[in-house]
Amino acid sequence: MTDDQDQNQDQDQDQGEGNADGRTTVVIITRDRRDELLHTLDRLAELPERPPVIVTDNGSTDGTAEAVARLHPRVTLLRPGRNLGAVGRNVAVRQVLTPYVAFCDDDSWWAPGSLAAAADLLDRHPGLASVTARILVEPEGTEDPIVAELRSSPVPGPRWLPGPALGSVLAAATCVRTAAFRSVGGFSPRLWLGGEEELLAADLAALGWWLVFAPGPVIHHAPSDARDTTARRVRGLRNTLWFTWQRRPLTSAARRTLFLARAVPRDRASLHAFAQALAGLPGTLAHRAVVPNRVERGLRLLDETQRVSTARRYVG
Repeated sequence: MTDDQDQNQDQDQDQGEGNADGRTTVVIITRDRRDELLHTLDRLAELPERPPVIVTDNGSTDGTAEAVARLHPRVTLLRPGRNLGAVGRNVAVRQVLTPYVAFCDDDSWWAPGSLAAAADLLDRHPGLASVTARILVEPEGTEDPIVAELRSSPVPGPRWLPGPALGSVLAAATCVRTAAFRSVGGFSPRLWLGGEEELLAADLAALGWWLVFAPGPVIHHAPSDARDTTARRVRGLRNTLWFTWQRRPLTSAARRTLFLARAVPRDRASLHAFAQALAGLPGTLAHRAVVPNRVERGLRLLDETQRVSTARRYVG
């Protein structure tokens, strides 16, 4: 390569970096899903926004960290040495210097222009804490069934909201205001992973922040085969119960618990989830802080819609 070619390449690189959006950092947690993560990082590297990317490797043993360091040297790689669950996101957000942070999983990635679109909404509406994107499931590119529920969310909100108000977020498809995320301490270490978003969202709402679904930003999801669906269901059900008794009024908590007891499959996984929830009840009640009435009203409306949900099934 000649000196002129070197100079032209440097100029092209500088121009590309000069066109970077600069408002949003992407944060990913991963564990033993090297190939899926590398595919996601390839897609993120192609985004016109050129976002900084931070990956927390939760103790992978399949060479994930080494592959990321070799193939994506611009990615900030954090290696805590153990599996932190969702708290791995908290660790990454401590490194974030941008006003917004976009979460995705190691098997999901933001579509071109979507980070900028979400950041535009957060710029225009300072009362927004988060924007959840439309999810397309690959390889067909069909909408995830949860999108219909997000689009028709019954949670009441002010007229200025740029989309339906939500009672929770999806960590695999949401852009969050960094300061708001930090103000509630991020994801709960106690919940670890699986349904951890409910507590975060409720605490944001309790502080007066709004959460919305916006159909413009898009995220692609290619569900990984490398997952323990049963363990995921146990943790998700346990954490739903813990959240319910930690933040909901007693009547609502009892009603929600009874519904779940009737609705979930009568199998060993459900039994383990309820047993874990019961064993952890003292710790749950020690952190009990009931949400304000305006937040609880939205959660009650969500309870009704989730009774007939086809996207939220405690199976696996």
